[in-house]
Amino acid sequence: MAWNNQSVTTEFILQGLSSSWELQIFYFLFFSIVYAATVLGNLLIVLTIVSEPRLHSPMYFPLGNLSFIDMSLASFATPKMITDFLSEHKAISFEGCITQIFFLHLLGGAEIVLLISMSFDRYVAICKPLRYLTIMNWRMCVGLVTLSWIVGIFHAMSQLAFTLNLPFCGPNEVDSFFCDLPLVIKLACIDTYILGVFMILTSGMIALVCFILLVISYTVILVTVWQRSSSGSSKALSTCSAHFVVTFFFGPCIFIYVWPFTNFPIDKVLSVFYTIFTPLLNPVIYTLRNKDVKDSMRKLSSHVFKSSKTDHTP
Repeated sequence: MAWNNQSVTTEFILQGLSSSWELQIFYFLFFSIVYAATVLGNLLIVLTIVSEPRLHSPMYFPLGNLSFIDMSLASFATPKMITDFLSEHKAISFEGCITQIFFLHLLGGAEIVLLISMSFDRYVAICKPLRYLTIMNWRMCVGLVTLSWIVGIFHAMSQLAFTLNLPFCGPNEVDSFFCDLPLVIKLACIDTYILGVFMILTSGMIALVCFILLVISYTVILVTVWQRSSSGSSKALSTCSAHFVVTFFFGPCIFIYVWPFTNFPIDKVLSVFYTIFTPLLNPVIYTLRNKDVKDSMRKLSSHVFKSSKTDHTP
């Protein structure tokens, strides 16, 4: 507790993606479009699943939660990053920095468990199709989603348990566009080697083990599909292959958190992948390939358009 008296840092300076003014203008336009597309796409999916009665089934409950998590994951740091592109003083308060770390690990932890749960859903659907409705019932799906949020909350709290009391009394420049835990704890005025090891065990190894489990589950699915020759199997193979986009999420997490003591120039690029591009790609891979969801989205869009047109008719 004595560390608190040494914490004189009240804000951190985010170095962002580039110091070039021309690149920052380009990034501002590019990421504004990407962020808008991510939020609107995921929001439309959530609204469609909530409003369409025929999507009120267990299998769509995790999909709706995934879109909500992706929309939140894209929003915890991206809006600030976009506004910082037009600002010379890219500062964030100590409280704001801690808040970013909390939501990153809350949402990241929840998404990891949810992706594992969805791979289990695909395993049951393809390898045990006759028992799918029995196994993946409402109780199972709600339980898996609840578990993902519980794991996310406990994971986030564990990351902040020691970070909040660290003394920050020296350099305050974070070499990224948001407060990432490995970069922030390096700025503490004490030796953070033990915290780094703790981070490897809690974040890096968890991401690595979950990714291995994910690969094993999809390998089992693909082997099962390979042993079949029906058109349904071809469709399943196409679906599983597309789901390997999860490497865009797990890969950067593993790289950054398994080696927290070393800061590589590519770390910024990897951070963009799992905080911005993955939330944009997930709806396309997991939801928009589903015929029922696409039909329901067209129905909802048509209804909204007709309602708007009616309201403006004199």
